[in-house]
Amino acid sequence: MEHYPVAIIGAGPAGLTAAYELVKHDVKSVVLEQSDIVGGISRTETYRGYRFDIGGHRFYTKVEAVQQFWQEVLADEFIKVPRLSRIYYQGKFFDYPLSLFNTLSNLGILESCSILLSYLKVKLKAKLIPSPQPDNFEDWAIDCFGERLYKTFFKTYTEKVWGIPCKKIQADWAAQRIQGMSLKRAVLNALFGSQNAKSLIKEFDYPILGPGMMWERCQELVEEKGSPVFLNTSVVQIQREGTQIKSITVQQGNQRSTITAEHFISTMPVTTLVHRLDPSPPPEILESARKLKYRDFLIVALIVDRENLFPDNWIYIHSPEFKVGRIQNFKNWSPAMVPDASKTCLGMEYFCSEGDALWEQSDLELIELASCELVGLGLVNKQAIIEDGVVIRQRKAYPVYDGEYRKHVQVLQDYIKTFDNLQTVGRNGMHRYNNQDHSMLTALLAARNILGEHHDLWDVNTERSYHEEFTRKELNQKPLVD
Repeated sequence: MEHYPVAIIGAGPAGLTAAYELVKHDVKSVVLEQSDIVGGISRTETYRGYRFDIGGHRFYTKVEAVQQFWQEVLADEFIKVPRLSRIYYQGKFFDYPLSLFNTLSNLGILESCSILLSYLKVKLKAKLIPSPQPDNFEDWAIDCFGERLYKTFFKTYTEKVWGIPCKKIQADWAAQRIQGMSLKRAVLNALFGSQNAKSLIKEFDYPILGPGMMWERCQELVEEKGSPVFLNTSVVQIQREGTQIKSITVQQGNQRSTITAEHFISTMPVTTLVHRLDPSPPPEILESARKLKYRDFLIVALIVDRENLFPDNWIYIHSPEFKVGRIQNFKNWSPAMVPDASKTCLGMEYFCSEGDALWEQSDLELIELASCELVGLGLVNKQAIIEDGVVIRQRKAYPVYDGEYRKHVQVLQDYIKTFDNLQTVGRNGMHRYNNQDHSMLTALLAARNILGEHHDLWDVNTERSYHEEFTRKELNQKPLVD
């Protein structure tokens, strides 16, 4: 039996951020990761020397403490990447964020007028007949943009991502992911280049070898200070007594062992966490855990024998006739992601659910599907040689905001709060669709709680993560590296 002051489940951004913050204050921890690589969904995979993300991860934040963390860990190993992304819809490419003249040119005058009239109609109706705040994504988007634009730029892509009708997606998700947007604001931005919306940044930082570089370096730093990170280590049981977590049983290969600690931080899916508890929680807790849903994800990385294909970092595929949801061009994130400058590596991203037809296809079938869709989209011609490909499947990539999620999350939140020495952080630890910087912020504050402060992690939301600054002085930080 091994003992550590703090045990952390998961070596993604949240788990490693907590370990880093603790060791800076001379508190050691152990980090337990079930996979063979750190970084979670922010890891960088490697195939034949080609490096690719599990979805693109921009390093952009308004949280000063998170920015300071990134600079401490990687310093001058960031590059500045200009942002360029477009939307593919009905055989045409639209600038994203929307450019007025590009959009008008692609849609045509008649359709553009129809969109404007649809917008004016919904705004006039809202003034004449006030209605409650929309509670689902479809109503929220129509309220912001009008029905015509919603159906053009939101409906098909959103349903492709989530696999459920927009009517069944809670407005919470929209308010969190598309803050402060309206057709009026979009048009003003297209005309005058407004920078009010957080999604409209022109460039961002990016580790030269991909986001996994950040977490691989962070692993090195915490281990140098005496906090081990154990890979290929599954948490199979969490022992509790009353309001205290006492120990964790882990499995490494065929061997099981027990780890004890004074404090525990978990980034594993909260639905899995409660099922690992021994004794088991009350039936209503397990029932809420079973009711929460996730959306899974797979990426088909294709190696194409072409030096340049398109200038975008990524392209959103809104057209429903294609199954691919988004395409990453990793060479345009960082040239160092591609070992041969005469070739290109594209990430074809498919949103699916474990067990469905797409998920169950073989790797060869998925590579063939992605290759055909790439040609069908006109992004490569038939003469371009797609040399090779590899498939990576990511379970529980996105917490689903369906009609029931809020009440079930509340049940689990209330239950987790009954424990004196357990905190859950990060996207899956709190079942919140947040960005990397927000996951890191919850972890920073969890570490600060162990150091004697008092933060309610469940009060930390995405709005705060973007608009409230945490200064180095407030966090009393001292760097591990200068």
